[in-house]
Amino acid sequence: MVKLEKLEPLTPEFLESIGFYWHTDSDKSPYIADEAVMVTEEEAEAYYEAVNTLYEMYVEAGDYVVQNDLFHEIGIPFNLVDAVKKSWENDVHWHIYGRFDLAGGIDGKPIKLIEFNADTPTALFETAIVQWALLKANGMDEAGQFNNLYEAIRDNFKRLIMLEGDIGEFERYYRGWKILFSSVRGHIEDENTTKFLRKIADDAGFHTAFAHVDEVEFSDEEGIFYDGVQYEYWFKLIPWEVIAIEESDLARILTKIMDNQKAIILNPAYTLMFQSKAMMKILWDLFPNHPLLLDTSFEPLSIKQVQKPFFGREGGGVKILDENANVIESAEEIYTEQPSIFQEYIELPRDADGRSYQAGVFFAYEGCGLGYRRGGEILDNMSKFVSHFIVGERS
Repeated sequence: MVKLEKLEPLTPEFLESIGFYWHTDSDKSPYIADEAVMVTEEEAEAYYEAVNTLYEMYVEAGDYVVQNDLFHEIGIPFNLVDAVKKSWENDVHWHIYGRFDLAGGIDGKPIKLIEFNADTPTALFETAIVQWALLKANGMDEAGQFNNLYEAIRDNFKRLIMLEGDIGEFERYYRGWKILFSSVRGHIEDENTTKFLRKIADDAGFHTAFAHVDEVEFSDEEGIFYDGVQYEYWFKLIPWEVIAIEESDLARILTKIMDNQKAIILNPAYTLMFQSKAMMKILWDLFPNHPLLLDTSFEPLSIKQVQKPFFGREGGGVKILDENANVIESAEEIYTEQPSIFQEYIELPRDADGRSYQAGVFFAYEGCGLGYRRGGEILDNMSKFVSHFIVGERS
């Protein structure tokens, strides 16, 4: 059973003072739980090792997809295939962060990969700042977490220049390159998360600016501009698959900009491969019965299973099926136009009230930050964010 520590919640006023405005769900309940999951040092270490291993497996799977031209099989839109290839083939297209969603890891349950959110930074602000502040406000050791997410992303920004693990000589090689950070106008969560990432890049030593996407100028031949200034890097908090489907002209222009080496896009286009849940079928083919993986297929399995659209978000379109592919439980019926994977069902750890917990572990060059989502059988956009605290000594 999941062990919890009751905490005094952070007030909405405090959360808004640090830029966190999405603290209350549509039913008026707090999004941030007033509890923390108790995690041992051994469990935290196991999460760290698991995501490091999984990332290596994803890199191998990505290479397999590129070498065998399996883009259609994993749902990559045709108008982004060239961008995916180009970004994959050149190390300057550096992956800044991603988040692995994992079952197990606590209460004696084995760690299993649920999916990899490789492109967009949902729960980054919560993991890096809010849960740290929650411990501090409750008089607990705010360092008592598996949470060096801020520092890891800061160092990974430096690797845009160094392209290697050693970042000690960043200042020597940095030539004043600039990063423009952008989100869609009118979405406060996306905007403030993007501005938070901008702050991290500032700390890394880059010159940065923020602009809404509609304020940015794009040129096939010249690159990316804002307010008359050209930027070598553009961070966009718009999922690549949304660009492909809803902004096809932008997809074409960004591919041309990459062709002409006028700018580098963050996160890289190849993270769309990792974002596709179909990659878990590729992983299962390459690493059958690996202890971190669940059986995954493009066809229904003969066991209890979960059906997921390739690019669904926040539980949308997810169904739990029995061994005969009959629906036991389902979430909001969206993403119906997408193909699906069928993944072996695994029960998530539960607390005394029967609530399920899914671990989210960020990866930025290595595993670097743990947080939990709590909810029902299918975690959706009403799930709560639950902090954690490391207890006990390593044996």
